[in-house]
Amino acid sequence: MTEAKLISALNEENLSHFSKTYVPSRLLLGPGPSNAHPEVLNALSLNPIGHLDEAYISLMSDVQQLLRYTWQCNNRLTLPMSGTGSAAMEASIANFIEEGEKILIAKKGYFGDRLVDMATRYKADLSVMEKPWGESFSYDEIKYEIETKKPAIFAIVHAETSSGVLQPLDGIGDVCRKNNCLFLVDAVTSLGALKLLIDEWKIDLAYSCSQKGLSCPPGLSPFTMNDRAEEKLSSRKTKVPNWYLDLSLLNKYWGSDRVYHHTAPVNMNFAIREGLRLIANEGLENVWNRHNKNAKKLWNGLESLGMELHVSEDYRLPTLTTVKIPPAVDGDGFRNHLLRNFGIEIGNGLGELSGKVWRIGLMGFNSSEENVDRLLNLFDTELKKYSIFESSTF
Repeated sequence: MTEAKLISALNEENLSHFSKTYVPSRLLLGPGPSNAHPEVLNALSLNPIGHLDEAYISLMSDVQQLLRYTWQCNNRLTLPMSGTGSAAMEASIANFIEEGEKILIAKKGYFGDRLVDMATRYKADLSVMEKPWGESFSYDEIKYEIETKKPAIFAIVHAETSSGVLQPLDGIGDVCRKNNCLFLVDAVTSLGALKLLIDEWKIDLAYSCSQKGLSCPPGLSPFTMNDRAEEKLSSRKTKVPNWYLDLSLLNKYWGSDRVYHHTAPVNMNFAIREGLRLIANEGLENVWNRHNKNAKKLWNGLESLGMELHVSEDYRLPTLTTVKIPPAVDGDGFRNHLLRNFGIEIGNGLGELSGKVWRIGLMGFNSSEENVDRLLNLFDTELKKYSIFESSTF
């Protein structure tokens, strides 16, 4: 027996105990991913076809049309990028910032930090305005910084998943246009769940993900850009430094020419088409109202149990609630108890809020009264078991 055959035989013997793939049932009420809709999972399981097949090219057009509805825009270049939300975040920086160009980032949480990190990697001339995790920026603060710094791009997170803050965007697009600045919005935890009006709010660039408001598995990142952004992209003096995320190349695949760029994740595009179709069937305003209604039910229920929420209701994020862990409670122990004994996931705090808050997500298919009631009942009956001091109250 040769050495190669011997190694193969040893591997087969060692690996023979593996059974078919099994995944336990989970209700994902954390910061994401959330559970995919059953009809989305059915679409995902369809047999793949070629990514240049006529039927697939027709489906690509459906996805773009449905995305424009969900984004509430008429932007020509609207597509689901192959990759998770961070891929579209990086594409937004890689394509629209050249070395030495000014970018102003409004940072109020972990994902603002990530934008800052990406901007430095692409050698931007970076300015940062910052708020504590749990607060939002005022219009006047943003207006002053844009008028003072004169950036080429102003970037902000609409729905900050780390802190649970929903940032008001009214009027910022007008300020950006008056100062010849592109308005870039991270909508990862708002698209398909919360009011978001790309054209009306004069947002030039926006990106999101598939696994939250769109009720799909992770793997795609919806992206849209308007004519102002297209003009800036076409006027670059240098090549986009990231080939895979180069929108001038992706435009040829998702544009009218359908020129091959990469092998698209065909089944994920089946899935996102179905997720977007379900949103269109329900109606955007109905979707927004459902998320707001269920969030308020959760907030009221938590407060009635004596829990304290991290963010003021004025700018609290309906898709992701940060609730303070009572000082007398073993936060990780309670989260693990919910997961192991009830199959329910809630999230720990991220970054500077780690160990201080739980993050509860109600996104897409998971935003339902039934899920809120189920979680509140468990908080009521189970939380007291994880008090560090037996006599503690919340």
